Amino acid sequence: MKKLLLGLFWAISLTAQAQHSLVKVWESDTTLAIPESVLYHAGGLYVALINGQPWDVDGKGEIGKMDKNGKIINATWVTGLNAPKGMGIWKQELYVADVSEVVVIHTSSGKIIRKIPVEGATGLNDITVDKNGIVYVSDSKLGNVHRIEKGKASLYLSDLKGVNGLKAVDNELYMLTANVIFKAGADKKLVSVATTEVGGDGIEPVGQGDFVVTCWPGIIYYMDKSGQLTTMLDTRGIKYNSADIGYNPKDRMVYVPTFFKKSVVAYKLK
Repeated sequence: MKKLLLGLFWAISLTAQAQHSLVKVWESDTTLAIPESVLYHAGGLYVALINGQPWDVDGKGEIGKMDKNGKIINATWVTGLNAPKGMGIWKQELYVADVSEVVVIHTSSGKIIRKIPVEGATGLNDITVDKNGIVYVSDSKLGNVHRIEKGKASLYLSDLKGVNGLKAVDNELYMLTANVIFKAGADKKLVSVATTEVGGDGIEPVGQGDFVVTCWPGIIYYMDKSGQLTTMLDTRGIKYNSADIGYNPKDRMVYVPTFFKKSVVAYKLK
């Protein structure tokens, strides 16, 4: 009986692990200037392009635009940024994390509307916008999460080593740190959800409480609502990074910026 139960357990486990996979659909031209983040919105893609060293204040950073099939529409839609990374949208405003400030860009014109300084920040990395339009931005270097409301930034959470990827879902904020995925409600109480092999980078909800999670060196996980992680892809061996992903829920497409490979790869989530 024990052997039968053990066999049944492994059969169920293997079936669960086989339920989700990524199938490559396309890869863009390899001409993108160090893509760090992809944001899917209104049928197209915004791509944050560092175009230099990851944290340099050099004015070389850009935001590019692509269609959902991988065609580069405009690789220099917005210029004059520093090292742009995570992005979020609220109404007609695109929020971009850019080293020590959050840059706000009009989604129609591509013009910079304003820049929101974040006091003391040196490594702003990812952004998420909640259902009320409140913006959260991570500072990976200092381990802080800041909250932006009515154009003003304030410290929200601290002591989160290497905090990077953020995602606001309903009333909770998910945060990827050096190797732990946390979530917190309005009470700011941290709840450990899962542990990753290396530091997390991107996180996107895919329905039913589940997520796709990336780690920059090249790991992409499926995380179910219980926090169980299943590795869907590991491209570390071929040196394809998996930075801050975008997700198209209608087509179940995951868009992965490959950083030094200078491309975006699209995968169908099965």
